Amino acid sequence: MASELAGRVSLGPDHPDTLHARANLAFSYREAGRVAEAIAIEEDVLAERERLLGPDHPETLTIRGNLAASYRQAGRTTDAITLAERVLADRQRALGDEHPDTMRGRVNLAQSYWEAGRTTEAIPLLERAANDTKQLLGPHHPSAVSAVTTLRQWRGGD
Repeated sequence: MASELAGRVSLGPDHPDTLHARANLAFSYREAGRVAEAIAIEEDVLAERERLLGPDHPETLTIRGNLAASYRQAGRTTDAITLAERVLADRQRALGDEHPDTMRGRVNLAQSYWEAGRTTEAIPLLERAANDTKQLLGPHHPSAVSAVTTLRQWRGGD
């Protein structure tokens, strides 16, 4: 047992791999319906990534977007919208309008608007995301297909 442990190295709580593993755990918790646990982890990982990497680092933006999705799933729509709006603005500034993460940010914000009953904001935002995704990634890319399918459902076509 001691020889097995001798080969292991503790990376520590601030190590990027540790934070990545915790973010993955939070994602798994959210997917399993354990949203409160996911939120607690994501809030902590977000604070650590902001401290270590800065507010505009792509990994910080990703965990912030994941936290917004968890808030939405938990019914915290106002919190989800506030965070998703920030994520989209930050991604536009840091990554540009045509980056796939920016397009994903549009989809996520549209979903939060939809959940809040703000359909007049949700549909045009999802339309833009669907069109941009089809143009950049192709009409058969899973992200494009998903956005188009959701848009059709929202319009009552499915």
